[in-house]
Amino acid sequence: MAHTSQTPPRGHVAFVGAGPGDPELLTVRALREIQEAEVILHDQLVPEAILSLASATATLVPVGKKGFGPSMKQGDINALIIAHAQSGARVIRLKAGDPGVFGRLDEETEALDAAGIPYHVTPGLTASTAAAASLGVSLTKRGRNSDLRLLTGHDVKGFAEQDWRTLARPGAVAAIYMGKRAARFLQGRLMMHGADPATPVTAVENASRPNERHIATTLAMLAADLDAAELDGPAVLLLGLAPQAARALAIARQEVS
Repeated sequence: MAHTSQTPPRGHVAFVGAGPGDPELLTVRALREIQEAEVILHDQLVPEAILSLASATATLVPVGKKGFGPSMKQGDINALIIAHAQSGARVIRLKAGDPGVFGRLDEETEALDAAGIPYHVTPGLTASTAAAASLGVSLTKRGRNSDLRLLTGHDVKGFAEQDWRTLARPGAVAAIYMGKRAARFLQGRLMMHGADPATPVTAVENASRPNERHIATTLAMLAADLDAAELDGPAVLLLGLAPQAARALAIARQEVS
């Protein structure tokens, strides 16, 4: 299945992680695969700066899903991937971040398995690691947290329930994807289970991109501060993390100047 060191053959699908948005954070293999693809079916969150790296002869097909907005049905996406692969093209399914982190990878690979189409997966840098790096902090730290949770703010049933008691413990760290609209729900659930209202939370919008923005707040002020910030781009909520002090000062000076 895995043709990872050479150009994927025709009729083969490469699931490629585009990373959080900065083209310089693409892996070497991801860049090569993008440049050699004949058809690229891409997420809405993959920026033009990365799409522009494709061959001038490549066919770019937007198959984006937008939370609480217009979205292509998953079955239609699966059918498109299969149709292009069966035509004999070198196909890339280009996903923002890492294909295996809240990227519906399994649904698409299962469809390819059923159709008898080979594929491989090229991982990408997920948004939470880029967001933490931009704050100058670590997602794990000795004496603070020995585990890290990657969560989604909502799923197909609505706002997603979690192990709130564990998340409410002092020192817990979690990266919450798709959490902007779920902020009030998250805040309420955590405080109901004993979380300290002063727990730091930082929202990182457009991680790694030129228009990246940080909203450093506390659990008690989370919903109000996110409402006031009017976030428009993709954002990751980092529960339990605040910007490193020197980094926060530098950001504040930039905003003033």
